[in-house]
This record gives sequence, C-alpha cells and structure tokens, in this order.
Amino acid sequence: MIVLVTGGARSGKSSFAERLCMKYAESAVYIATAQAFDQEMEQRIALHREQREGTAFQWTTLEEPLQLAERLTSPNAIIGGNLIGEAPLVLVDCLTLWLSNVLLAVVDEPDAEARVMEQIHQLETAVTAYPGTIILVTNEVGSGIVPEYPLGRMYRDLAGILNRMIARISDQVFLVTAGIPIELKSREYIL
Repeated sequence: MIVLVTGGARSGKSSFAERLCMKYAESAVYIATAQAFDQEMEQRIALHREQREGTAFQWTTLEEPLQLAERLTSPNAIIGGNLIGEAPLVLVDCLTLWLSNVLLAVVDEPDAEARVMEQIHQLETAVTAYPGTIILVTNEVGSGIVPEYPLGRMYRDLAGILNRMIARISDQVFLVTAGIPIELKSREYIL
C-alpha cells in the first residue's frame, strides 16, 4: 500500500503520518531526508527524533538525503541487510526536502531540471515496486505566491509534478490542514 500525506508547513502532516504507522504496524523504518546545514535545522531534526524515541513504538531511523529511490529498491538496504520475512513499513519524511537536496546537487548543471525529473521518475518506480507499505510525507508548496527567482519557480514546479506523480500511484492521499487530515483519493472526481 502507498499512502501520501501532504499539507502546508506545520500542518500536522508528520505527526499524522507517524500515527498512521502506529495503526498499521508495531514498528517502522523512518527514512529522514533532511540535512542539517545550520543550527536551527539541527535542532528541528533532534526534536523530531526525540519525539519519535519518546513513544513506545519501535522506530528505526535512517538518514537518506539523496539516494531515496536506491534505498527503496533494495529492502535489505532499508534495515542494514537483516531483512527476514516481509518488507518493513516505511515512513519517508519528506519528499520535498529530498527534492530540494536533489535539485541543489545539480542546480549548476545545464540539464538540471531534466536530471531532477529523472530522479523523480526513478523514485516513482521505486515507490511502486516497494513490496511493503510505504507512507510518504510531502509539502504543498504551490498554493502561495509565485517565487521571485528562477530557482524558486523551478523548485515549486518540480514539487507540484512530484506530488502529482506520487498521488497518482498512491492508494490513499491525505491532505492535512490545521492538524485535520482529510482523505482525498477516495473523493477523486474522474472524468
């Protein structure tokens, strides 16, 4: 099963995704895509980790800022080669941070957008092929003003494309606003 959880900043989407994990399994692998480039981000990451460790739920945390598709393609790589039985439930938090990492890694190259799109397609394939349940958290970034700079516009557009592609392959899509999750996929109007 593929579940996408989206919403704005501080909407409660990560907390909701963690609660979903607790509903579906007794343990999960948490793949964190954030990178700590400054002290404030280090504190955010530490707080998220503390909150997870403060629960009775068993989390295995992996940090994967760039090679997300590769990590998902090899379930043994998810838990360090100790896979016995079925694939673990995986929570990826979050896709838009992963996208930012990927974009910034190639931004100075002339084919940057094409290279990022290739990574998005690889991720879509990996998510579809993952043999267990996967819950993916992402941000809705296109609902605000048009970014002033070309890089911001490219990021916004790529985030919209990424979210649309993952939503299309997902079994459930939740929008979290003001801490309230609404399931969207079952309400989809198809022409």
